[in-house]
Amino acid sequence: MFCKSSVQLILSKIMFGNISTCPLKQRVAVCQMNSTDDKERNIRICTELINESYDKEAKIVFLPECFDYIAENKTDSVKMAESLEGDIIKHYKNLAKEKSLWLSMGGFHEKCSTSDGSIFNSHIIINANGELVSVYRKVHLFDVDIPGTVLKESSYVTPGKKIEKPVDTPVGKIGLLCCYDLRFPEISIVNRQLGAQILTFPSAFTFTTGLAHWHVLLRARAIENQCYVIAAAQTGKHNDKRTSYGHALIVDPWGKVVAECEKENGVCVASIDLSLVDSIRESMPVFEHRRYDLYNNPLKNLE
Repeated sequence: MFCKSSVQLILSKIMFGNISTCPLKQRVAVCQMNSTDDKERNIRICTELINESYDKEAKIVFLPECFDYIAENKTDSVKMAESLEGDIIKHYKNLAKEKSLWLSMGGFHEKCSTSDGSIFNSHIIINANGELVSVYRKVHLFDVDIPGTVLKESSYVTPGKKIEKPVDTPVGKIGLLCCYDLRFPEISIVNRQLGAQILTFPSAFTFTTGLAHWHVLLRARAIENQCYVIAAAQTGKHNDKRTSYGHALIVDPWGKVVAECEKENGVCVASIDLSLVDSIRESMPVFEHRRYDLYNNPLKNLE
């Protein structure tokens, strides 16, 4: 049980906002965009979003899943894929260095070195020196057949086999996830156990599933892990077969949505207050109360 004064401290931080009390070095930008199969167009949009984020004094920019492209079919998705040494990633490395910005970009259609004709869905982090510092390859693949949505990501994407350690950045320790991972609490819990203060879910949520579950799931992951959650998003109609829900947003560790994008291609900003994370975790130490004697500890899977 936590004391009344602790609750009042947490609530006062939330009610009066975090931006005015946080240094600008902790300012983050989450982006929303509408990708198509035109790579050059998508690069122009992302570059504009990154430049706008720079103008708004963000230190790290979060771009959504499929920021590179959304193809008409899985054959083209594989054919259009590039390696991490290709022109697309080179462009963003140069831009990150030029603007002295960190970039969270995922998932990128990464060409596999295998001969089975598949790709990885990779969430990458580029630092302000233009260096690629982490690559997380999506482990949960979106295979569904429900009214309004039929997709089988596993038919052309190879699942990742590793949970990456959170990345230490100027705004805090960031846990790398991607889209459908949002529906699996265990992987978020592992990231929190590994030290994450921020969980990221760059996404291209379908309109049907997004309308039903997007806000609820993101707020739940923030509340149960006492982390900020940052979810860049695809939005609008990409082609005749695919439409995304949008609503890129930032949620604080108390579950409050502190920023949400409305424009089709747009940026919204907020500041990360790590003292709020610490206050909530200290006042409500739920991770100390977990009963691993009664249920599985997800972290054991990494040992």
